[in-house]
Amino acid sequence: MAVLVGKKAPQFNAQAVVNGGEFVADFSLDQYLGDKMVVLFFYPKDFTFVCPTELHAFQNKLNEFESKGVAVVGVSTDTEQSHFGWLQVDKNKGGIKGVTYPLVADTNKTISANYDVLAGETYYDENDMLQSVGELIAYRGLFLIDKEGVVRHQLVNDLPLGRNVDEALRMVDALQFFEENGEVCPANWSKGKEGMQATHEGVAEFLDKHVN
Repeated sequence: MAVLVGKKAPQFNAQAVVNGGEFVADFSLDQYLGDKMVVLFFYPKDFTFVCPTELHAFQNKLNEFESKGVAVVGVSTDTEQSHFGWLQVDKNKGGIKGVTYPLVADTNKTISANYDVLAGETYYDENDMLQSVGELIAYRGLFLIDKEGVVRHQLVNDLPLGRNVDEALRMVDALQFFEENGEVCPANWSKGKEGMQATHEGVAEFLDKHVN
């Protein structure tokens, strides 16, 4: 798998559904450059089972992300029409009605491929026919992208394993803490806890205070 941390996030222009039902023909992350961080997350399929729990979990925390100056964007390999249809279905029927952040349609699978979260493989057989092994859908990838468009954190789960949205918020807090204070975030750091200086003395002082 490609490690994108420290590199420019792959850019794209694609169809998307925003604000719970509006179609956008040329959605791009460029709109956030210099203004907002982005939590970009990939999920396998519309109208499935683990996926709506994740999409609603991000929606439930959307105000917290936005209050920190962070945009949340979801992506799957479904079409924009599929996204729109799922957005019309009530939560109690397995739908995602009420989700308002953008849902990008990666129908060509190029976005998932460029972020290296596309499951399955393709090959040409002896008859020069294109074949696939496994479904060409996205793993549960998550990327924290800073205001300059650089990936600062990435996490990829296999299809059955739902994500922890609070952990995504913690990583936002950690990056913002570092940017604002110039201190690094030790193991199990969370907002409100002390950071430390990135020096031998700083590590020694932190360990002496916090690790028995």
